[in-house]
Amino acid sequence: MPRIALVTCRPGPQISVDRDLPVLAKALEAAGAEASAEIWDDEDVDWASFDLALIRSTWDYSWRAGEFTAWAEECGKLTRLANPAAVVRWNTDKRYLGDLAAAGVPVVPTRYAAPGEVPDLPDAHEYVVKPTSGAGARFAARYTPDEHATALRQVERMHAEGFTAMVQPYMSSIDTAGERALQFFGGRLLHASRKGAVLIPGTPYDERKVAHPGLEPWSPTPAERAVAESALAAVPDAPELLYARVDLVDGEEGRPRVMELELVEPNLFLWLHERSLPRVVEAVLAAAR
Repeated sequence: MPRIALVTCRPGPQISVDRDLPVLAKALEAAGAEASAEIWDDEDVDWASFDLALIRSTWDYSWRAGEFTAWAEECGKLTRLANPAAVVRWNTDKRYLGDLAAAGVPVVPTRYAAPGEVPDLPDAHEYVVKPTSGAGARFAARYTPDEHATALRQVERMHAEGFTAMVQPYMSSIDTAGERALQFFGGRLLHASRKGAVLIPGTPYDERKVAHPGLEPWSPTPAERAVAESALAAVPDAPELLYARVDLVDGEEGRPRVMELELVEPNLFLWLHERSLPRVVEAVLAAAR
C-alpha cells in the first residue's frame, strides 16, 4: 500500500481553503493508498516514511519562499517529491518568464526591479505591479499612468520586505475574454478553466482579492494548447513534471501569451471538474510506485 503525503499549510486568515484536498485523499484511499494531509513546515512529519510527497496547497509559500525551497530540497532527499525540488526552486521566482521568453515562448512582457532599483513604470497604458514571489494576487495591483506615486509606494513596501517587483502591461483582453488556465497532469492535458479579471481598478495592493472570480470550465483552442505545451517544454527538468497549470491571456494581437506558469502548488479545481479526479488518482498512484 503506497503512503502518500498531500502537502499543505497551516490555516490562517490569508489562506484559502483547499476544497480538493479531502476529496483527493478519499479517492486515493478508495484506490488502495494511504493518504494524509501533512503541513510542510511541521518538524514532526517523517517525510522518509512516505512513498510520495505531493505538494498541493502550500499556499503560504510566497511569504517564506526561502524556507519553502529549503524544505523542498530536504524533502526531495528523503522521498519522491512532486514536483521535484529543482522545479520548485525555479518556479517560485517569476523571473522564469524571462527564461520562457528566451526559449521563444510568447509571454506577457515583464520588467523587474530588485530591492534598491527604481522600476520603469509605463506612461502610455495601464500596468500591473506585483512581486516575483507571490500567489493569489497578493501584493498585486493595477495602475493607470497617473498613479505612479501610489505604485512607487507599493514597490517601496515590497522592497522593504525583500521582494523583487515586476511590472507588466495590463492585458485589457482579460476584461472581456478572461484568463484561461490549462491544467496538465501526468504529462497530458487534464482540463481547462476560465476566470474573470482579478485586479479591479482602485483596489489597494495589500487588500485581499478574489483569486478566481467567475471560474467556469473552458475548452482550450488549438492556439492555447500550443502555447501551453511550448511553455512546459521549456521548463528545466520538464520530463519530471507530474502536474502543471499554464495561465494564459490574449495579447494585443489577439494571440495567447503566458501570464504565469504554476508548477509548485496550483489549485486543480477538481470541484469544478469532477470527471478529472480518476485521472489524477491514477497519475498520483503511478508516481508513488
